[in-house]
Amino acid sequence: MKILPLILSCLFALAGCGEQPAPQPAGGLPKVRLALNWFPEAEHGGFYAAQVHGYFQEQGVEVEILAGGPDAPVIQRVATGAVEFGVTNADDVLNARAQQAPVVALLAPYQTNPRCIMVHASAGITKIDQLRNLTIGLSQRPAFSHYLRKKFPLTGVQIVPYPGNVTQFLMDPRFAQQAYIFSEPFIARKQGADPQVLMVSDIGFNPYASVLIATEQTITQHPEMVQAMVRASAAGWTHYVRESGPTDQHLHALNPEMDLDLLAYGAEQSRLLVLAADQPLGSMTLERWQTLLQQMQDAELIEAGTVKAEEAFTTRFLP
Repeated sequence: MKILPLILSCLFALAGCGEQPAPQPAGGLPKVRLALNWFPEAEHGGFYAAQVHGYFQEQGVEVEILAGGPDAPVIQRVATGAVEFGVTNADDVLNARAQQAPVVALLAPYQTNPRCIMVHASAGITKIDQLRNLTIGLSQRPAFSHYLRKKFPLTGVQIVPYPGNVTQFLMDPRFAQQAYIFSEPFIARKQGADPQVLMVSDIGFNPYASVLIATEQTITQHPEMVQAMVRASAAGWTHYVRESGPTDQHLHALNPEMDLDLLAYGAEQSRLLVLAADQPLGSMTLERWQTLLQQMQDAELIEAGTVKAEEAFTTRFLP
């Protein structure tokens, strides 16, 4: 985490040398770009549904969705003005604001974070606090991995880099790894394994996920455009959790590695996570943001006093 300020400063300096904001047509709808934090998958289903079913156009905006990948620099692209909107997680928003990146969360589709730890059922582990005497593939970057190490003893646990696939999991019954509930467990089960899913949210670490973000400047200077983007995205997510078929077909065309059965499973799981709270779709609360900020401070990821939770998000544009 200590290298993040350097990364951000370098990217800010280079902002004018790379991507430029989408050109605005002389006539027709204003055009904006939405940068994803990963390849097109179920976790982005609502944004693509807004495109497939015409909700962006109905709200008066044309959106180009840009696929991401490993370590996609979504925050940097939004903060430097290379794109107008991005998709990331709430913990990344707080990290970015701690490094003076003026990004703000606008809409939070996933009320329950899809992050989990995947273990073999044969290991007899049913809760995260039971993790011991095995190898776990974890990424260094996400806040949840630091929180786990601070909160639990992890006796006899060897932590290795996250492999990015389920190959090692299939080969080793004492290997566990981070996962998204609607991806790796399904793939592992399809290949004959018996994965046990341990939700990170069950230990109280539950950042909003697939969060739509923009900069403070964009919000101030273009509130109508932000309003249109939020309303269309909310409509897209409402549609996707109700009926995902056409959007899944589109996602499969964009990312053929995502089979239709995997996408259908992802949509089914997303429905549970998006509609988990007794709140309107996309809602955010100050209490949730304050809790997450305190957890990240406890994990020594953010220095106390550098971030105000109430400035990290806004609900003014939610339908």
